[in-house]
Amino acid sequence: MDSEALHTFVTIHRTGGFSPAAQVLNRSQPAISRRIALLEEEIGAPLFERVTGGVVLSQAGRVLLPHAERVLAALKDTADALKALQSGDGGPVSIAVVGTLASAGLTRVLKKFAARSPGVALTLGTATSAEVSELVRSGEATIGLRYFNDRSPDLIGFALKPEPLVVTCAPDHARANKRMARFADLGDEHWLAFPPPPDFEEPSAANIFAQFLLRGVGHFRWSAIDSLTAQKRLVEAGFGIALLPESSIAEERVAKSLAVIRAGDLNAANPVTAIVRKGGYLSPASRKLLEILKADYRV
Repeated sequence: MDSEALHTFVTIHRTGGFSPAAQVLNRSQPAISRRIALLEEEIGAPLFERVTGGVVLSQAGRVLLPHAERVLAALKDTADALKALQSGDGGPVSIAVVGTLASAGLTRVLKKFAARSPGVALTLGTATSAEVSELVRSGEATIGLRYFNDRSPDLIGFALKPEPLVVTCAPDHARANKRMARFADLGDEHWLAFPPPPDFEEPSAANIFAQFLLRGVGHFRWSAIDSLTAQKRLVEAGFGIALLPESSIAEERVAKSLAVIRAGDLNAANPVTAIVRKGGYLSPASRKLLEILKADYRV
């Protein structure tokens, strides 16, 4: 059972089919199929089942997947450790971040890191919180930045400063820049919100619903908008109000295209967590970035 066969197996799973995996791996589809056939022969069971539009893991494939990911992550750790040895105190650094967290707070951290570690190869990608965990778990990302903690036993989480949320409205809204005694008094407004899980794979999307439920409000008028940018534009146009990260509307507040409504009993925030793989290799540069995140990250 060689590493290339495991890499092929994992890539087919992640891309959902043999053809897309062949494109990612820059191999022919027959070559991909032969490699998997040999792996299945070695295991003694099929690894995939064909479904409409692609393939899914068989029972044997589901058993093999976490072990294959750990093997590939360990091999990447070895390669990273050797690169770090050759480059002194550097080494490659890869970070996966929830898209809405790639804002001014992260920019400040990365600038400080770049100043302290010039020449380090840094790669950054965006994903949902669940995807960030998977990227760290598989070794594709060294550090993850996500909402809420992932308590999986193969990950270690470090709580960072939470992301405050504010009620956002158009500047000409009747309640703009005013203070309400109770958040529940805004239950008569039309809200714009992310679809809650499981329809939208981001745990922070449930925050607005949790705020009303905590106050005994089970129903309120809302529209599902799955884009932060779209929510802001619709709020600007007066189509509703939204509970948004305070950092995400900083520019609009300066430009006076968005305003806020203060609720006296609202103290809402999205928890932010940095995660690494338990037992995974952290290069000196990765450890330095993690320490800066823990000490200086703020939205």
